[in-house]
Amino acid sequence: MSTPNGFPHHSRVCLTRSMEGGAVQDLQAKKAGKAAKKEAGGEGAPPKIGTPISETLKLLPEELKANMKIKSITPRPPRKPRLERAASLDEKSWRKWRRFRTSQESLTDPNETSSSNGSLQEASPSPPTRGRASPCNPCCQQDSLHSSPDALEASPVGKSRGGSSDLGKRASEISSAFGGLLRGKGFAGGKPRLSQIMPAHPLPPMELNLASHSLRTANRIDSDCLDYRHYSQHKFGRVSSSLSDSKLQGNGTLYDNCSTDSMKSTFSVLTPIRAKDVRSRSYLEGSLLASGALMGAEELSRYFPDRNIGIFVATWNMQGQKELPVNLDDFLLPTDPDFAQDMYVIGVQEGCPDRREWEIRLQETLGPHYVLLHSAAHGVLYMSVFIRRDLIWFCSEVEYATVTTRIVSQIKTKGALGICFTFFGTSFLFITSHFTSGDSKVNERKLDYNKTIQALTLPKNVPDTNPYRSSSSDVTTRFDEVFWFGDFNFRLNKDRETVDSILNQNPDTDVSKLLVYDQLTSEMSRGSIFKGFQEADIHFRPSYKFDIGKDSYDTTSKQRTPSYTDRVVFRSRYKDDIQAVKYSSCPVIKTSDHRPVFALFRVKLRPGRD
Repeated sequence: MSTPNGFPHHSRVCLTRSMEGGAVQDLQAKKAGKAAKKEAGGEGAPPKIGTPISETLKLLPEELKANMKIKSITPRPPRKPRLERAASLDEKSWRKWRRFRTSQESLTDPNETSSSNGSLQEASPSPPTRGRASPCNPCCQQDSLHSSPDALEASPVGKSRGGSSDLGKRASEISSAFGGLLRGKGFAGGKPRLSQIMPAHPLPPMELNLASHSLRTANRIDSDCLDYRHYSQHKFGRVSSSLSDSKLQGNGTLYDNCSTDSMKSTFSVLTPIRAKDVRSRSYLEGSLLASGALMGAEELSRYFPDRNIGIFVATWNMQGQKELPVNLDDFLLPTDPDFAQDMYVIGVQEGCPDRREWEIRLQETLGPHYVLLHSAAHGVLYMSVFIRRDLIWFCSEVEYATVTTRIVSQIKTKGALGICFTFFGTSFLFITSHFTSGDSKVNERKLDYNKTIQALTLPKNVPDTNPYRSSSSDVTTRFDEVFWFGDFNFRLNKDRETVDSILNQNPDTDVSKLLVYDQLTSEMSRGSIFKGFQEADIHFRPSYKFDIGKDSYDTTSKQRTPSYTDRVVFRSRYKDDIQAVKYSSCPVIKTSDHRPVFALFRVKLRPGRD
């Protein structure tokens, strides 16, 4: 079919494409030109498409040569690009895949055309690119627009016209198209182009429960809220927020069966609480056996199934030294018990000048699991109470009081400091004291004791758990559990040579012969001091008086007799409420002439009222 000008319609279309084609279009255009020449009958035939421009000028009619001013161009091979962006991995993979696919189609389907342009037209997943407008029919225009990136690279004309910006756009389009191809979107409605990769061996079966149940034991939900999931689903229409795992169940995805056992509520990751439970629970008043009482029997059994709490009590005369020990682990965390205690109470006499630094060192040793419940000071007497972080909610208000045993009250080197509070339904009183020193001043020390129990005004606002067994003249009778510790300054009624000989004969733990001469033991047996108090068995060497930095006792001219001046005693309203687990000293701390003394106790707790 020819146009009024004598050119076949197919030849006019290809003439436009000859200016943009490359080596691939040349082969196709030669065949198309020959066929068009046979149809047109020789003269007036259009020039061959894809031939060099010098040959094209010879084939054109004379009147066309006169109207067209085209310089002759000597054909030469295309130049290599100087500065061109390196092809990305996606482009390289896409080109390799295109060459492989083209050769595969040529081998498998002989009915299809063998031209690379036709293969690219069928399989190219790249979107239509913007090109120059040409007077082609829609089918030929689509054919020219779906040109391959390989053809673009092979054509020098395309390179010179497109420039680096067009090349970058084309590369980005090819990259995005190849990404869609990998996602299965490249051949919508056509044959699958990528074969499915199958594993060499069958995959092992996968459990539906992806999380270990042992990892969720710390986030176990309360037993009274196990049915909260069904209740909330019926009431609110949804179970969990975006933080929950239950959304995976609705999507048909693998999910964790333990999500209902974890601490997740409708709106947060905290343990859910029903509104009716909040209404029935009162923190202002409650009964001993009420299920909603914070201090009641239910909460007590939940945290302490055996209703016993571990308490660490320690005393140390620091001799006013500025230098603190490098490490307090052996003091506060002895290796004998396997577990740390629930409460730590440390009393200090003749404390270091920087009290704040001392408390920081204590907190640093105990770590983040413990918080400073209260600390108080009376001159150089310090006391610090640490408790486990999760038990602080069961403590009442903390109160303290001080007593000066010196004649001049402004001098606060000797005296007592007391701290009291209630834990669940059990009231505690901790007293640290520094009594009068001197080997023969036993009566003065007993006076210090009597003044302390009479003048220590505790409790102030904390209610007495058993007022019928309390006495206004003795502070120790107004609490359930009382721990009194400090530098009591009671000595051994024996000369230095005899004490040294006994210590040398029994260097390990047999100190029973020394306790026969102990002043405090004899006074307590008479009932003249610490009435109703007990002391655990002593199996450690005397804690006083050492040479600083050494394990030897006093080698100065005074030659003081080694003595058990630092003690820990206890009493209880109820029999066998306090059990001593360990009673020892810490010989590795040598910054003072006293060795720290500590005791571990198991104390029975009782439920209380909110």
